[in-house]
Amino acid sequence: MPNYIKPLREEKVFKDPVHNYVHVQDRTIWSLINTAEFQRLRRIRQLGTTYLTFHGAEHSRFSHSLGVYEITRRIISQFERNNYPDWPVEENMVAMCAALLHDLGHGPFSHSIEEAFEMDHEEWTCKIILGDTDVNRVLREVSADLPDRVASVIRKDYEKEIVVNLITSPLDADRMDYLLRDAYFTGVDYGTIDIDRILRMLRPYNGRIVVKESGMHAVEDYLMSRYQMYWQVYFHPVTRSSEIILRQILRRAGELYREGYAFAFLPQPLPGLFRNDLTVKEYLKLDEALIQTVFMQWTDEKDPILSELCCRFLHRRLYKYVEVDSIDMEMIDRIRESFGKAGLHPEYDFEIDFPTDLPYDVFRPDGAKRENRIMLLGKQDKLREISEVSDIIRSISGLHRGKYHLYYPHHKVGAIHSQLPADIAEIFPISAD
Repeated sequence: MPNYIKPLREEKVFKDPVHNYVHVQDRTIWSLINTAEFQRLRRIRQLGTTYLTFHGAEHSRFSHSLGVYEITRRIISQFERNNYPDWPVEENMVAMCAALLHDLGHGPFSHSIEEAFEMDHEEWTCKIILGDTDVNRVLREVSADLPDRVASVIRKDYEKEIVVNLITSPLDADRMDYLLRDAYFTGVDYGTIDIDRILRMLRPYNGRIVVKESGMHAVEDYLMSRYQMYWQVYFHPVTRSSEIILRQILRRAGELYREGYAFAFLPQPLPGLFRNDLTVKEYLKLDEALIQTVFMQWTDEKDPILSELCCRFLHRRLYKYVEVDSIDMEMIDRIRESFGKAGLHPEYDFEIDFPTDLPYDVFRPDGAKRENRIMLLGKQDKLREISEVSDIIRSISGLHRGKYHLYYPHHKVGAIHSQLPADIAEIFPISAD
């Protein structure tokens, strides 16, 4: 498609704590930012329930999406300044729109609600882009096929892989922004990377994005930072406790709805969410302000399980956890049976969690998947996968870490502790706190 760039008469800027400024120079990008669908992202936290662990993690999908756009804009600008022939300049608009809109379909609390209702935010992103929305109208004003092209980039089946690489790859604009942004707002140091150096070392080459070999050490630092962020922030067991309770609330509410329970408070569009037949218009009404209002009302519901879970979530009375190296299904069944006999709910008063179940991916090169590899461009234009060159990356590639975490309501288990079989009681220590 032609390069439909329509410059604004005067550049717009957003002051940003991570990138200093986000520069908007194109009329279409500015119009997309001002659509109702994109503004909704202000009401969706980037890190879901992580604010209950790291109190500064209140940043939104809106700010992250602007950051991904800004990194993509900088990369494209660098490619153009250096006249790299392998970058298709006619794809500038597609790439920048896809970068800006890539998270448009995220729901309240992001991945937690996806797990609870088996939804995919990328599918919803494409539905919004292709549906009867302001975003679709803005894109069609540029070109009739632009919505389809942007959706194709997000689905990762776009005809030009190099465009997809910018938005979705082990070293993409999305990951670089959330690593920097999440580290900043959680207050940890793990995500501090030399993004300027990384961006300078990116090259378009033979239809994909590669890294000049002299930039390998900056990429090593980036991947090690991601590794640390995953284990110290994204996999944090306290955050997982809050996510578990959130999923239990949604699961319990869904069960009650299907049983015909008469909720004292059930605003639209929650019935459609429980039935899994939401329209795009209904889905766009879902935000965290609505969900937390519902939870507050549900603290007074007659169903004791739903009421207790909502109180726990809103007042941060999270489940305690114990770590175990391994556990088999026989022991899990025994725990549930013992809890049930002692008067606890075997499904809602006990949860087991393992970090590999999370929707994040620590870097793992996969020889069968070209898009999962970071390629270094060396002398004589020789390409090598980074783990072939870097001892550091080879040491963490495919590394599985973590233990099983058993979550339980501390005070409730304490009350029935003496009724549990000795070997099970030993698993769940009960302390004064």
